[in-house]
Amino acid sequence: MALLIAVKEALGRARQPILWIGLTYLVGVVAGAGMVHAHRQSALSYRDKLVGRAMASDPAAMASERGFPVRAALLDFAGNLGLGAVPSTVMGLSVVMPFPLAAFRGWIGGIVSVDGDHRSRLGSWREGSYYLGVLLLQLIPYSLAGGTGVRLGLGFLMPKNRWGYPGSKRWLTLPAEGVRDVGRIYALIVPLFLVASLVEFLAR
Repeated sequence: MALLIAVKEALGRARQPILWIGLTYLVGVVAGAGMVHAHRQSALSYRDKLVGRAMASDPAAMASERGFPVRAALLDFAGNLGLGAVPSTVMGLSVVMPFPLAAFRGWIGGIVSVDGDHRSRLGSWREGSYYLGVLLLQLIPYSLAGGTGVRLGLGFLMPKNRWGYPGSKRWLTLPAEGVRDVGRIYALIVPLFLVASLVEFLAR
């Protein structure tokens, strides 16, 4: 119960940056989906190259193709957390860097709204629900990861205004309470990424 309260309070302190990052992801998704649904060749070509590379080199995609969905989900989870979320949080210390990354990731999420034949995945209720569900389950923890990093960065750069952590000690020049907030929010991020990966590879 104490952990849940601490997580809720940390989310409250990071609410605005999380929303900013979430909106940036949403703009990217809409832009990407709009481009492929308008049959923009540049976006369609990028989508095909991206999926082709993933099928040939991404460990999760390769495990899924070989018939190991649980292994694929765990590999995807590890990649999203270690190679995606954590770097986004660290980049948040600069405040600005997570935003172009979020826009690009969102755009990637948008361009895969069509299949290999460039037909909309939203045309089928089942496929559309799967696509939107997985997208939402992934973008929520990504928004939390980027947003909590931005919040910590604001607290570091502007300690004396409303973004500061009054009375907080410093850990390696960072506000200790802000660092603890990152840990509290990651207590939510980690299981959310695990659920997203399990749904992506086991709900097909």
